[in-house]
Amino acid sequence: MTGNPVNLGTSAEHAREYLERADLISHRGEGEAALLEFIPAGTRRILDLGTGDGRLLALVRSVHPETEAVAVDFSPAMLETARKRFAGDRRVRVVEHNMDSPLPDLGRFDAVISSFAIHHLVHERKQALYGEIYALLNPGRVFCNLEHVSSPSERLHEEFLLRIGFTVETEDPSNKLLDVETQLRWLREIGFEDVDCQWKWRELALLVGVRP
Repeated sequence: MTGNPVNLGTSAEHAREYLERADLISHRGEGEAALLEFIPAGTRRILDLGTGDGRLLALVRSVHPETEAVAVDFSPAMLETARKRFAGDRRVRVVEHNMDSPLPDLGRFDAVISSFAIHHLVHERKQALYGEIYALLNPGRVFCNLEHVSSPSERLHEEFLLRIGFTVETEDPSNKLLDVETQLRWLREIGFEDVDCQWKWRELALLVGVRP
């Protein structure tokens, strides 16, 4: 289960498989609905990191249709699908970028969102990326990360995989899962306020923080 880059970018076959399964991920819609609650009224500019096929960004913009957006990914298959989704919409710019590297200059944003993407990065890069996201946000604006996180035990991890149709042998080898507590601590140390896990089902979690 993944929404972006590292694994899917290696093969169009993996990307197609993900797109076919995306709507079937257990409880995903609940997490997306929870994320929508935290996008501030008056949001004008959104950054979607690891946009994949643009699913989450399209959902957010269905509620905030006047927004401009930048959608970032680096999988050729995902970029192609996202560009098709937003074809003709001049308010959405699709940018090719590998999040293993620091983010380019994309301007400032009222909301930064991500869906099942950042867990592909090594932990040190995750932490650095959170700092870059903080720097991109306007004061009082929000970072919402709907993410795949680690379980506290191997048994719970195996149960989660079973629930979403995988096993330890067939799970995505590019996953670099990290616990919720560590990531929330990083966000607080960076300077985010109102940091919390606002929704969770097993290894799916919504992490939210506001730049003061």
